[in-house]
Amino acid sequence: MKALVVSDLSITFQGGSKGFAAVRGVSFDVAPKETLGLIGPSGCGKTTVLRAIAGLNTNWQGSIAIFGEPLRPEVKITGELRSSIQMVFQDPYSSLHPRHRISRILGEPLSVRKVVNVEQHVRDALDQVGLPSTAADRYPHQLSGGQRQRVAIARALLLKPKLLLLDEPTSALDVSVQAEILNLLNDLKASHGMTFVLVSHDPGVVAHMCDRVAAMRAGRVTGVAGRDDIVRAFDTDRFELQEISGPA
Repeated sequence: MKALVVSDLSITFQGGSKGFAAVRGVSFDVAPKETLGLIGPSGCGKTTVLRAIAGLNTNWQGSIAIFGEPLRPEVKITGELRSSIQMVFQDPYSSLHPRHRISRILGEPLSVRKVVNVEQHVRDALDQVGLPSTAADRYPHQLSGGQRQRVAIARALLLKPKLLLLDEPTSALDVSVQAEILNLLNDLKASHGMTFVLVSHDPGVVAHMCDRVAAMRAGRVTGVAGRDDIVRAFDTDRFELQEISGPA
């Protein structure tokens, strides 16, 4: 069974006298414990695809299945499936409530699900991402960019997801911090047996993280490459995969 199957996904945003087709018939799949990269220029639809998979964008047509369970655009993702799909956003500061302490940011999802011993779970999550337990008492602005992204990753991990969606998880960070976060993600993926879908503009990040890549341009997938072809196929000017014959 595939971890994720996206078939003929199309997303149109309405505005003015006519709509804008942001995603046009996108299809790909991801095996369990695999990392698939979505690459392409800004505005090509990568993040829009990710948000549809996460249930944050419900205005889509086509089909999406998570571990064999189909999603429906008009039905909110809830229950165990909601816990199985988590997303780490590009900007760790804007994705964390500025007026809440880290303990509340991490503890709220657990409290909603009536998990017992929330404080211990929060401490364990911080420890997993290499932060001291004292970070729980701080506000996001009291942490560095790298620390905030570690908190965002800890929040995603608390619900024990099977599928983690990563939207440019290191682009807002200093170069010196990026490698630490990428290595942390790879370690956590191995220890938790997770599946990743990673959006990135950076060929180095893609080569470090991904088993395969799917290139997008103007809302469409233009090709798919395996690990051996990632560096060769990543054309930073055209974002197209050349001479790749592997299946999508």
